[in-house]
Amino acid sequence: MTCNLLVLYYSRHGSTKHLARAIARGIESVEHCQATLRTVEELDTYPGSQDKDPCATIAELKNCDGLAMGSPVWFGNMAAPLKHFWDQTTSLWISGALIDKPACVFTSSSTLHGGQESTALSMLLPLLHHGMMVMGIPYSEPTLHTTSTGGTPYGASHVAQSSGPLSTEETELAFALGKRLARTAIKLK
Repeated sequence: MTCNLLVLYYSRHGSTKHLARAIARGIESVEHCQATLRTVEELDTYPGSQDKDPCATIAELKNCDGLAMGSPVWFGNMAAPLKHFWDQTTSLWISGALIDKPACVFTSSSTLHGGQESTALSMLLPLLHHGMMVMGIPYSEPTLHTTSTGGTPYGASHVAQSSGPLSTEETELAFALGKRLARTAIKLK
């Protein structure tokens, strides 16, 4: 039995993509679990990175065993391209295709108080409407008590501060979140 977990994200400058990869490594550290990294289409003419993952399809979302979803902070909310993707999932909502699947969120901002918590909460809304089982990072993770960069009980996060790399704490917490998602998906499957 293999669990396929979708790591769906939008990243304009790379920080959220780096979190997605750390979460994917956490997922794949659990036996019988694999991560599928996917992004979403741009809505404007921003050229983006040439090093992009393929864009997600509604079928991939429907068929996943669990979901990690990430977005940079855009005015305290999830990025418009990610929201646009979710606006196309009415058929999954009507059929109940995502009910009882585990899910988590992750985000990045350029500053410490840039809106990470409100962005994480905004990403939870479509997950709750779809009946998914949402999870964060519990305080049993020791790094959550000591981080001075990113990482919250809402989910993994990164404080870019001029597009710096993920801190050790941010990487550990993203890995732990991916691992928790994978272990939960295995139990539910």
